[in-house]
Amino acid sequence: MTFVVTEACIRCKYTDCVDVCPVDAFREGPNFLAIDPNECIDCAVCVPECPVEAIYAEEDVPGDQQDFIALNAELSREWKPITRTKESLPEAEEWRSVADKRSELQR
Repeated sequence: MTFVVTEACIRCKYTDCVDVCPVDAFREGPNFLAIDPNECIDCAVCVPECPVEAIYAEEDVPGDQQDFIALNAELSREWKPITRTKESLPEAEEWRSVADKRSELQR
């Protein structure tokens, strides 16, 4: 099992989760983070760090977010690791409570 970043992260990209990851499993895209399922050790320390509650255990990903399991795997192969906290995106506060943001994902 692995952990998965879901839609709530899009256009926010808070990186509080990155500093606590003991294996550097996070990958950074333009406006979203992904977790590399091959690196994740299922420790769950990232979950409470996410201010928008975007991270779930794979088995707990909501039904309407199931596509993010494969998306994290795909994007983690393309994107570079992120190992330190950075500033969130400038518009993060505006986007944090917006639903249906899939079309906003930049690859």
